[in-house]
Amino acid sequence: MTDPFDGFDIENPQLPKSIKKHAMASGGYPYADKLDSKIYDAHMYALQKQLVLLQAHLAATGERVMIVFEGRDAAGKGGTIKTYLENLNPRYNLIAALPKPNDRESTQWYFQRYVDWMPAGGETVLFDRSWYNRAGVERVMGFCTPAQTEHLLQEAPEFEKRITRDGIHFFKFWLTIGREMQLKRFHDRRHDPLKVWKLSPVDIEALGQWDAYTAARDEMLRRTDSAHAPWMVIRANDKRRGRIAVIQHVLRQLPFAGQDMSAIGEVDKQIVMAAEDFLDLQKTD
Repeated sequence: MTDPFDGFDIENPQLPKSIKKHAMASGGYPYADKLDSKIYDAHMYALQKQLVLLQAHLAATGERVMIVFEGRDAAGKGGTIKTYLENLNPRYNLIAALPKPNDRESTQWYFQRYVDWMPAGGETVLFDRSWYNRAGVERVMGFCTPAQTEHLLQEAPEFEKRITRDGIHFFKFWLTIGREMQLKRFHDRRHDPLKVWKLSPVDIEALGQWDAYTAARDEMLRRTDSAHAPWMVIRANDKRRGRIAVIQHVLRQLPFAGQDMSAIGEVDKQIVMAAEDFLDLQKTD
């Protein structure tokens, strides 16, 4: 099968028609079109009202929530986090988007700087990437050694066990997109003066590493999925369906006063799946 990256020129303002045509269906995405905007807006409004009630519950009980977002570049992590937080109090709902470790941090215990961002009572912290950098971008781009990646894959389940044993509600989402969709989104960013800042030299270099990222992702999901900290895979070619799916999953897992399952709605099993099911699907594609 021809790689759509062959002949792709991100500097050319004209996106190849074949990429545009196949973007939504790429990666076996089950829908041909985006969710209707009116349906999306109505459902999202209902979900965000439920998030406000969940926020009140967390404040009253002192419960804590951590949500990790991972995925390929341009998978929609930042937009999903922004939507989740849109109507919540930023004092108690925080984003952890950590930069490259500084010289001191690079000599510390690998998880140490993430521990500093763990939630206090009543707080929710959303991680825009996490310690899993070492299993993905650092591994593929050669920013760490194979031994360091192996150590991360061994230690992450134990680290997460301590998080959940302490009573933190812990969620891990992998947002997955198809090859053509990633190329389209990168092209859109490159030629949008308001979004071009989202591109970095590493992002551009990574475009040619699709298969290496796939292999790294699959091993990471397989080895770090656990009963206490399971991965939920969100098929995110359509950002609207993906954002709804993430918020639905969190709201359905955490009982709170005023919880309305009819307003939250049933999770679309074509969009949300357990890591094991997603990996099995990859074998059949």
